[in-house]
Amino acid sequence: MKIGKVEKYIKEKIKKEGALLSILIDPCDYTSTQKAINTALAAVEAGVDFLSVGGSTQAQGELLDTVIKGIKQKTDIPIVLFPGNIATISRYADAILFMSLLNSRNPYWISEVQTLSAPIIQKLGIEPLPLGYILFDPGGTAGWVGDANLVPRNKPNIAAALALAARLSGKRFVFTDAGSAAFDHIPVEIIKAVRKTIGDMVYIVGGGIRTPAQAGKVIEAGADCIFVGTAAEKTKDVKKLVKQFVKAVKEKGRLKLKKK
Repeated sequence: MKIGKVEKYIKEKIKKEGALLSILIDPCDYTSTQKAINTALAAVEAGVDFLSVGGSTQAQGELLDTVIKGIKQKTDIPIVLFPGNIATISRYADAILFMSLLNSRNPYWISEVQTLSAPIIQKLGIEPLPLGYILFDPGGTAGWVGDANLVPRNKPNIAAALALAARLSGKRFVFTDAGSAAFDHIPVEIIKAVRKTIGDMVYIVGGGIRTPAQAGKVIEAGADCIFVGTAAEKTKDVKKLVKQFVKAVKEKGRLKLKKK
């Protein structure tokens, strides 16, 4: 499959800056659509690399469209859909994480939902980013919805094997996630094992990253990109916090580039 504009943007930025930060906006977690939009725009002002919009439940239809259109009116930064199901698709987004939940017990989340959504995504002209998605303990809402056989936090070999499966099946992105509102991010031993396994695939880590210091550790361990959701949602000063995250991510990204 031909590499699209958003994927090129992500890969070129990683090559140039070493690491990226995305803020995940789940419209259902905000008290109003305007607050969700304002959070996204504050993150853009703070220097985030791209935005992700979506969630595991109810982020769909008019609500999803309204938030994305509201963001698009003020910025041209790429917006990537984080799908919770077939309904988490919006014609106004630039790209979608075309994800397969590799450790789901239910084949629906491994291949069936992708089969159902593929014609819609193609018809709307949304760029698919082929991604292997792996959920770890505690898994959060995504783990429950996706019927995931959650990877234990002390089993880097299992994580590496799943990531290798993504690589050998032709995926170009790997996302290891601890789920929404996780008590902590995935252990650095897991991140190192996955990074060693997947070669030059784009490696995203999300879930439980609450502070800039944690973000720096995750990048240092081998992630290319971090997704932050809850921290941006809960803070009273989004711009200030996201600036701190950007600073930590970019500093570690530059150090990674120097070591190559």
